[in-house]
Amino acid sequence: MRIIATIPHPSIRISIFHMNEKFIVKLEAGPMEQVFKFSEGEVTGPEEIERIMDSDFIRKALERFNEMFIAFKEAKARQISNP
Repeated sequence: MRIIATIPHPSIRISIFHMNEKFIVKLEAGPMEQVFKFSEGEVTGPEEIERIMDSDFIRKALERFNEMFIAFKEAKARQISNP
């Protein structure tokens, strides 16, 4: 798998990879990540993926990251209080 592009964003890292006739988009925020896969037939390349990753898509991804962080934090708190 090789990275072919990045999409700039102030608070998350967005990387586009290419492997086995698929484009893989990874969004990373701290210890969490979200991954989306597109076949070569679905998109023409990184430019189209960047258009798909519009402000609404990113806003929803940030909301999911927040939900993931809260769930992780709650799970860790349960583990500490109930070893």
